[in-house]
This record gives sequence, structure tokens and C-alpha cells, in this order.
Amino acid sequence: MINIQDSELNQLVFDHDNSHSAFKRIAQHPILDLAFRSYFLLAVSCSIVALSVWLAFLNGYFSFSNNGLSAVIWHIHELLFGFAATVAVGFILTAAQTWTRQPSLKGLPLLTFILIWLTVRVFLLINQPVFIYSAMVLQTLWWLGLIAIFSNLVLKSTNRRNYIFIPILSILMLLNLGLLLLDIQGYSELARHMARTAVLIFCLLMGIVGGRVIPFFTVSATNIKKITTPRWLTPLLILVSLAGTLVYFITGFYQASFSPAYLMISAGLLHFFRMSFWQTKATFFLPLLWSLHLAYFSLALGMVLLGTSYMQGEDSLSVISFADALHLITIAAMGLMIFAMMSRVSLGHTGRKLSVNKLIPWCFGLIFVSALARVTLPLFEQTLLAWNISAICWLFASALFLWVYLPVLSTRKLESSF
Repeated sequence: MINIQDSELNQLVFDHDNSHSAFKRIAQHPILDLAFRSYFLLAVSCSIVALSVWLAFLNGYFSFSNNGLSAVIWHIHELLFGFAATVAVGFILTAAQTWTRQPSLKGLPLLTFILIWLTVRVFLLINQPVFIYSAMVLQTLWWLGLIAIFSNLVLKSTNRRNYIFIPILSILMLLNLGLLLLDIQGYSELARHMARTAVLIFCLLMGIVGGRVIPFFTVSATNIKKITTPRWLTPLLILVSLAGTLVYFITGFYQASFSPAYLMISAGLLHFFRMSFWQTKATFFLPLLWSLHLAYFSLALGMVLLGTSYMQGEDSLSVISFADALHLITIAAMGLMIFAMMSRVSLGHTGRKLSVNKLIPWCFGLIFVSALARVTLPLFEQTLLAWNISAICWLFASALFLWVYLPVLSTRKLESSF
């Protein structure tokens, strides 16, 4: 028989209690209280690292492995999925608790997903085949787990209005994995096509979320009593956006007789028409609102310019290239909307007044300047300068956001004051 003295037994119990207490303290840390806290901070930090590496590469101070992902695809992947998708998932999982009135992901389970996310980032930066395939497996687990958690929340509560996010998140997961797999197999152009399709899916997501929250936030913060849009407008906008995305996706594999150009232009014009009801003038002195309105305007303009970029033979319509129009969307529309929503959600969900720090309007302004530089300077054959200015503006904006919101997101929720 094993003889355990009372002192040894007491020590084992003490060690077990200490271990349990340590896990409990970790689980109760404010950073693990709902996904928006950690995911917002991680996503912005990822964009800083990714753009710093990209700047070093563009200026000849860094090189990517020839055996792994191509430089362009790594850059696209980390900003689309390391940054934008991470924020989107953090927002949706947090909002799901409000929508369904059921507890969402938090504590040690959330920490598990954070560790998976961090491992994926490290593996992709190492950029060797074995690490990339391992990252793909972990990325799949990350997506499947989070989609399952969200689906359980909305299906269990029969929250039908938000069922639409299940297929959207699933499509983003497939495009994410397809992009990585195609590039590592040498099909870089097809991988880029996947990434551009993912941007169009993000446009659909912004149209749905923006169409809900921007009018609501505008009414809540101004003297406007009500904003009403035609009932047919949102379903038509979603239908046209889906059709344009589908046709564009097909053109990567099959020479379709019907171009997505007119569907993209139509979607952009519908966005403009929808926005005309939103009383934008009333938001000029409210940073949390004008930033969202400017982001949505950039989405509408970006979609129109994407469509006209197909018309290279018609000088009156072809203004900028497809890639430059796409960056107007990814930076000015996606980037600005993401930073604006992160700023608002971070304040609201931590019990603070919706009054931004004086540095945050500078953050929004820098994001928009980043987009302007990236889109306009190539028109004057200043492409490298455009990339450098755009990246530097984004880096400063991200640093400002972290400076202001790290204390907010890493401390306990205040008593609600609104």
C-alpha cells in the first residue's frame, strides 16, 4: 500500500486548491469577459504586425520564404482574416448575447480560442509548409468552434433575424481555407480571387450590419425622430449584392457571358440611395457617427468604382483599377467601419458613456487618409509612395486606438451610465 502522510496529503490538497484558484482568477479576468475585448485588441495588434512586416518587405528589409505563402497572399490573409474577420467574429459573438439573452463565449473557453488564434498567426509568419498546413487545421477548428457556438445561441433562442450570419461566417471560413490551400499549392492568382470574393462577402456583411445600426445610432444621438427607408430596399440590396458576388466568384473558374460590373454598380447605387435617408448632415460633429456614415459612403463609392473598373475601354467610366477600388473598400469602408464600431462597442459594453477620447477622431481621420493615399497616388504613378503612406497612417491610427482602448478593454465593466 502507498502510505501518504497527513502533511503530504494536505500539501496535495493545497496545491490542487491553488491550481483551481489560479484557473478561476484567469477565467474571471476582464479581458476574457466576452469576445469583443480580446478579439478587438488582438485584431488591431495583428494589423500592426502584419503591416510592419509588409512595409519592411516592400522596402527591401524583409523577405518571405519561397516554400510558403506568397508575400501578397500572406499580407491579404492577415489583414482580411487576422484583422477584419477577427473583429467581425468578436462583435457577432458579443452581440449574440444581447440578441438571444443567453451567455456567450467567455472565460477559459474563450482563452482556448485565443491561444488557437495566436498559434495560427505565429505559424503563418514562420511560413513553412508544415506550419502552414498546421495553421489551416487550427484555423478550421477556430472557425468551426465559433460558428457552432453562435449557431447554438441563435437557433436555441429561435433568433431568426440573425440566422443569416451562420451562412456568411461559413462562407468566410471556406474562402479563408481555400485561399491558403490554393496559394500553398501554387495557384496564387486563384487564391487572390478567393480573397477578393471574401471582400465582397464583407461588403454584404457591412451592408446588413450597417443598414441596421447606422440609422439606429443616428436617431439615438441626434434630434432626428425617425429614419425610414423603403421596405423593399434592403431585400433588393442583399439580393443584388449576393448576385454580384456569385457572378464574380464564378468568373474565376469559368468565362461567364455576364459581367459582375453592372451588379456591382447597382449595389453601390442602392447603397447611395439607402444612405440618402440617413440624415448624414446631423452627424458632422459626432465622431462615432460621422465615421460610420463616411465608411458607408466609401462602401457605396467603392462598389461603383469596382464595377466601372471593368470598363477599361471607356475612358469616361474607367477611373481606377479593380485593385485600387478594392482598397477603397478594404481601408475606407471596412477599416473605418471596424474602428468606429470597435470604439462604440468598447465603450457601450464596458458601461461607459458614448463619448470618445479626443484622439479617436484622429484615428478615424488617419484611416481615411490611408485610403486616399492608397487609391489616388497610383493614379500619378507613385505606387510605392502610396503603399508607404497608407501603411504608416494605418499604423499610427492603430497605435492611437490601442493607447486609448487598452485600459478600457482590460479593466472591469463600470456601472452603466446610460
